[in-house]
Amino acid sequence: MKNLKLFFLSICCFILFGFQDSSISETEPKPEQIKQLLKQAESSIDQMLFDKAHNQLNKSLELAKRIKHDRYVALSSSILARMYSVRHEYDKGITQLERAISIQREIDDQEGLNYSYIMYGKLLTAKEDNDRALKYLNLAQKYYQKKDNEDKLGIIALNKAIIFLDQGNLDRAKAELSNAKIYLESTTNGYELTRLYYFIARVNEREGDFRKAEEAAQKSLNIAIEGGFTGMSMYSYGILSEIEEKRNNLPMALFYLKKKNEIRAAVFDVNKEALATEIDARIGVKALKSTVEDLTQQNAEQERTLKVNKLTTILSVALITILSLLTLSLYKNNNLRARANELLQKKNTELVLAKENAEKASMAKAQFLTTITHELRTPLYAVTGLTHLLLEESPTESQKEHLNSLKFSGEYLLSLINNILDLNKLEANKVEIVNSSFDLKKRISDVLIALKNSADERNTKLHFEFDNSIPEKLSGDPLKISQILINLIGNSIKFTEDGDIWIDVKKTGQVGKKIKLEFQIRDNGEGIGKEKQKAIFDNFTQGSTQINRKFGGTGLGLSIVKNLLSLLGSEIDLESELGEGSKFTFELEFEAPEAEFAKANATPKIDEAKLTNDIMENKRILVVEDNKINQMITRKILEKNKVICDVADNGTIAIEKVQNNAFDLILMDIHMPGISGIEATIEIRKFDGSIPIIALTAVTLDDNLDEFYLNGFNDIIPKPYKTEEFFHKINKYLAAKEAAV
Repeated sequence: MKNLKLFFLSICCFILFGFQDSSISETEPKPEQIKQLLKQAESSIDQMLFDKAHNQLNKSLELAKRIKHDRYVALSSSILARMYSVRHEYDKGITQLERAISIQREIDDQEGLNYSYIMYGKLLTAKEDNDRALKYLNLAQKYYQKKDNEDKLGIIALNKAIIFLDQGNLDRAKAELSNAKIYLESTTNGYELTRLYYFIARVNEREGDFRKAEEAAQKSLNIAIEGGFTGMSMYSYGILSEIEEKRNNLPMALFYLKKKNEIRAAVFDVNKEALATEIDARIGVKALKSTVEDLTQQNAEQERTLKVNKLTTILSVALITILSLLTLSLYKNNNLRARANELLQKKNTELVLAKENAEKASMAKAQFLTTITHELRTPLYAVTGLTHLLLEESPTESQKEHLNSLKFSGEYLLSLINNILDLNKLEANKVEIVNSSFDLKKRISDVLIALKNSADERNTKLHFEFDNSIPEKLSGDPLKISQILINLIGNSIKFTEDGDIWIDVKKTGQVGKKIKLEFQIRDNGEGIGKEKQKAIFDNFTQGSTQINRKFGGTGLGLSIVKNLLSLLGSEIDLESELGEGSKFTFELEFEAPEAEFAKANATPKIDEAKLTNDIMENKRILVVEDNKINQMITRKILEKNKVICDVADNGTIAIEKVQNNAFDLILMDIHMPGISGIEATIEIRKFDGSIPIIALTAVTLDDNLDEFYLNGFNDIIPKPYKTEEFFHKINKYLAAKEAAV
């Protein structure tokens, strides 16, 4: 009967909550609801309730995405970065912030962007990158000074003080703390107030003024306890313990240290299971002892006979035996637990050391690739640039044949460098998916146009079939789609001579706005043996040594394809027979964006398709370059299009020329003797904020694009470049400058 009642009660609860969930799911979330969740998440982080904060942030992110509220999507990532900062997971925090900053820049959310800049400054401080941290904090300070936001200005001053304190610059630290105190004393932001008094205590302790240090630490502790800021309570007890230890007041130092460790244990759940097991065992022993004593007493009162006395004796012996066994068991368990903890700590130390060594090796590898790439790109720029100039100077047929061979070799070497860099980024997990709306059919057509010359050279025909039921506009990552198709179709062209290649794209399913497409690249070329089909997707692997000698290549293209598809949540399927060709198949999911989601208020852009080189005529362009060969090549390429070209050998000369002359555009190298291109750009921006400045450089840009844009560059052209891309970017900024006048 009881079970039946429980069953009916469960059914009622299920129906009730099922209807509630249904009603909730149908209700459209409001921005105020998301804002409240984000505020609650910040409060949970202050109290070190990380699981609760994580759930609140996940919920806010889900609601923001549902109503396509980009500002709150970015803000959720910023606050998640703050949580990772408190938990000392700085790399995760930086990844979240970079995602947030990218969205905030795109939607021009200045308030959210400057909030992220403050957080970026904190994380960079924790990573000991103090110079970059100060740059971001200064950017945020300028914004909040205009807004007269005392709360944020106080937080910025406090974080600057922390940087100067870490650097040992006590005077600067005290000055910034004084500014922070002025701004924050009237605020209701209890968390930042407790941090303020904590670092005031730190400075006074460093200077040996223990009375002031204790006074500030006690203020920090009182605010932390009142506000429920668990982490700051722990840190405040810690500094109080240090102060008393330096005063040689060891009992109080020990008292505060115990308080700190109690909070640490409560936060991190130290050994709770072991404590619970031990308590349960002790309670069991006491219960057993109590039961035996009660039984003995009852028997003594009822039967005062010799038989009962013997039984009591036996029970007493049994009790002592049980107690002894339990005590021995607990002792052994404690010993085993202590040994296991010691072994685990040792293994953890070894793992941390191995991880640090692996990270150092990975950083060394990345640094090597960056350096060697720069060293290769600089002379390769001279090769491709001079080849382009010579091909435009009416060479003889034999000279033209040699120059085309030289051009092919330069492009092949550039492709090899790019493939190695792409693979390095994929292996280091530095590639992120970027969703945007694009025309898939046009994107594939552009890839086929780019590969047509290679196919014509091998007398191979390209056949393209596209399912007409696929929407014209799709949402996805067009750049990665292009990379995958270029590598797969290029691979088929390499191994197919006097043959055909078929590229088919068809829709395989649709649920709502989600569309699944199947891509198939099929050829009737050389084919691949069964024993080699799995290995060809590994790095630097080809079908055989004979294939390598016959067709060339590095064996990186298919490895990049496999890694990119894995990043997009897909995998590639291969069917092939030697002498009968190959068929590569993969599926990808896209979203069909609705027209109403298009950015109605987007800023009008120049029609880039109509841009021609005529716009460069009589324009004044300054080339800042220390390499004489590169100077000559860039100058000649520009002057062939009737550009009035001037040259500066270094950054200092460039600054003087821009101050004394009117230029329409600047092409700026980065690595130069004296001041760098970045430093020169910063100086130019102090007196000219409108002139387009494009970085024309051989450095690897993937890891520091923020730094270029942050310091005043409009765009970047990596060397060596294709002349079409070179002219396209110059024309775009010249046209934009004319339109703005």
